[in-house]
Amino acid sequence: MLTQRASGILLHITSLPSPYGVGDFGPDAHEFVDFLVRAGQSVWQVLPLSPTRSGGDHCPYHPTSAFAGNPLFISPLSLVDDGWLGREDLPTASRLPPDRVDHALAISERSALLDKAYRRFQERPEPDDYRHFCESHVAWLDDFALFAALRPSFSDRAWWDWPHPLRDRQEEGLATCRKSLADAMRREKFLQYLFFRQWFRLKRYANERGIQFVGDIPFYMAHDSTDVWVRPEIFKLTTDKRPRAVAGVPPDRFSDTGQLWGSPVYDWQRLKDLGYDWWIARIRHNIALFDIIRIDHFRGFAACWEVPAGSDSAAPGKWAESPGEDFLRYLFRRIPFAPIIAEDLGTITPEVRELIRKFDLPGMRVLQFAFDDDSATNPHCLHNHEPNSVLYTGTHDNSTLRGWFENEADERQKKRLFEYLGRSLSPADVHRNLIRLAMMSVSNLVIIPMQDALGLGDEARMNRPATVGGNWGWRMKPGLASDEIARELSRLSGTFGRAG
Repeated sequence: MLTQRASGILLHITSLPSPYGVGDFGPDAHEFVDFLVRAGQSVWQVLPLSPTRSGGDHCPYHPTSAFAGNPLFISPLSLVDDGWLGREDLPTASRLPPDRVDHALAISERSALLDKAYRRFQERPEPDDYRHFCESHVAWLDDFALFAALRPSFSDRAWWDWPHPLRDRQEEGLATCRKSLADAMRREKFLQYLFFRQWFRLKRYANERGIQFVGDIPFYMAHDSTDVWVRPEIFKLTTDKRPRAVAGVPPDRFSDTGQLWGSPVYDWQRLKDLGYDWWIARIRHNIALFDIIRIDHFRGFAACWEVPAGSDSAAPGKWAESPGEDFLRYLFRRIPFAPIIAEDLGTITPEVRELIRKFDLPGMRVLQFAFDDDSATNPHCLHNHEPNSVLYTGTHDNSTLRGWFENEADERQKKRLFEYLGRSLSPADVHRNLIRLAMMSVSNLVIIPMQDALGLGDEARMNRPATVGGNWGWRMKPGLASDEIARELSRLSGTFGRAG
């Protein structure tokens, strides 16, 4: 897919329609695959599927596990089909809004249904595929289940504030908890079994119809995550397990003070000494989940912006080199031809470009950025694209095309856009014209956020970087993915040699 002309849609699972307050892997996801087929598309890109937490605004790029899936995506309707719930178990009415994700309410309602499914699981003999799932994922599943079971025992406090025997993972304390929390751990394993079962059913349905999935890998982990608790030696932590430095990016187009992510940074020397085992396992796991993976913040493999712990902003940070070339050589020896897209946006140095070039990885172009400065040299303008790249009309961090044009683009940007097109546009015309422009690019793969395909405004924006609250909530109302939109996308993908 990365070496031929194709196009696809970016839509996170949470944004799908659903009668239960948040998108999931159920019937609406399968119907969206059918829409993609009618629209002549070949790719569905989703944001990370990892568990999230309210303290991180439920941001999918602040994951609490590198390997587990988010139980919120388990479809209640599919649980009925599989016999884990009865039709009578489903709520007859929901308090949840149809066009936004209320994470707290959605989690509360979904947890109650999952409790019912687990009780039914307890009453039956263990399915053979459940036992096989637990055996296949033992490298991470037991630790994740224990971590998830322990949190309620300590009023959801962060793991570094747990009693020292558990904070430091002393075996005697862990063994005692595994025994006392055996049922809670089994519930967590059951939920992961349901998640992976439903996900691979959706993936198989898509693949059989010519649709491939692009999945996102966040570069960093949340501090309060299973992975930092289990593998503290690969992060720069103090003796009491707090970060010595945290991740972020310097001042950029999104924030004058930079972005302070708060995640602990990697101890790359220790990772190198260990053969990058955690990163290799993580990428191998995600290649099994998706057909193509996009590594967010890829420039972190060249150098990371490290901010002293306790800083109020990212501005006091400094660049610290990472052994990216050594890591990637190690990676591709173990996983030849790994299908990776490098997210190379932001502060990109010659070292980052050389790293991407040396391993012949497709980078990213964003059409919204094409009119920021001189069109002749702007790498995001069509005439400067190259086939081995992925073009987005916008990303999850951008406004929609219409929102950008109405609220962000200044007169100089609009003038450059009009000169590039050879005519002026109204706000209602922007998304159609820029999608057409994107389809014309020589970039092998074009990805269009569903909000742009629908021509929605800033109200449909997914995320505003450097802000907390109000993000990751947009949902597509039922019926918006119409046959008319499918026909228009199919016509464009056919005209420009991208038909699925």
